[in-house]
Amino acid sequence: MSGSLVVVGTGPGKAELMTPATLAALAKATDLVGYGPYLDRIPKTRPDQRRHRSDNRVELERARHALSLAAAGREVVVVSGGDPGVFAMAAAVFEAVETGDPGWRALDIRVEPGVTAMLAAAAEVGAPLGGDFCAISLSDNLKAWTTIERLLRAAAEADFVIALYNPASKARPHQLAQAFEHLRTIKSSKTPVLFVRAAGTPEAKVVTTTLAAADAAQADMRTLVIVGASTTRRIGRWVYTPRSEGAAS
Repeated sequence: MSGSLVVVGTGPGKAELMTPATLAALAKATDLVGYGPYLDRIPKTRPDQRRHRSDNRVELERARHALSLAAAGREVVVVSGGDPGVFAMAAAVFEAVETGDPGWRALDIRVEPGVTAMLAAAAEVGAPLGGDFCAISLSDNLKAWTTIERLLRAAAEADFVIALYNPASKARPHQLAQAFEHLRTIKSSKTPVLFVRAAGTPEAKVVTTTLAAADAAQADMRTLVIVGASTTRRIGRWVYTPRSEGAAS
């Protein structure tokens, strides 16, 4: 098979946060495959480059289509937002490889790292991920809500800083509130909570509050929510988590 497939992330929004390796892959591609709004972030520079748009909930179909194009000899780039390996298309591509045409395993497949929403959101407020942290998606499209609750409980009991992806949507308006209620049974009511909307874009907006006062209605699908650890601190408008266990309070 002479084709190739590269999975890239466009970063959180600003063109400056798209990596040079991603830009090079996009420039070389004969075909771009992705969710429509992510493809719209990419300037049209080549008239011969084909764009294959699809809906947000058809990741496996999108991955299989991209692999079929690569198997036919095309130079394919699968486009995600943020980092393609964090709750994004890289995993879908390899799931399709595992369950699909055995010939796909011989393809030249590469993943280019990007800037995920969690890192962009953290940069907007300081260094909340300075200590141990984890990321949990609140979407129950691909896993049960009981699984999400188990992950939240384990992360809270381990005292991780928790980055919450996919906190709210029209189909899931109540789950962030449920997550906060779950966390309040384990973590201190004074725990810092950050709502960062449109991180890494000129429209970025930050709301800093506490777990006791956190209002789930402030989040939408463009919001990344960060719930601090017991060591996370606020210094004026900045929030950070010390790297060392014995940092002075």
